[in-house]
Amino acid sequence: MGKTVYMVRHCQATGQELQAELTDKGIEQAKELMRFFEKRNIKHIISSPFTRTIQSIQPTADSLGLQVEIDDRLTEHRLLSKNLKDWLERLEESVRDRDLKMAGGESSQEVAKRGMEVLEAATDGTVLVTHRNTMGLLLFQIDGIQGLKKWTVLSHPDVYEVNVKNNNYYVRRIWG
Repeated sequence: MGKTVYMVRHCQATGQELQAELTDKGIEQAKELMRFFEKRNIKHIISSPFTRTIQSIQPTADSLGLQVEIDDRLTEHRLLSKNLKDWLERLEESVRDRDLKMAGGESSQEVAKRGMEVLEAATDGTVLVTHRNTMGLLLFQIDGIQGLKKWTVLSHPDVYEVNVKNNNYYVRRIWG
């Protein structure tokens, strides 16, 4: 028997910090997500603990009468312990070498592993709300090079449907 899980990148936010909230546009996008998910059989919602991810899915949860479960394994990829001007180059480096671990950070492989734990444990009709890099690394893990291509064009928000059947993953973008 299979299951369908939805992976969601959060709506537009004011920044990257843990407490960064949604912008006015992000609030409108969260309402669009609510209308989008009302047409699906959503039974469970799991989110990163970041404010922007929770705010992105809270209208959906309220509309469906569901609680948002928080799971730290969906947090953003902690590339390194400090901000760098060349963070994009360091990110690209971490994708080429998935075991690369920078000072105070975590490897791409570690991020994919923790995200896959949540995805594999999720039940049918679950929504997982996360961040660009975490979602991108999950897409890369389950969809190879196609997932890497998808990562480069993720929007605010973005939604991918993941169908799991006989331990095989079938991924498609269903937002926009």
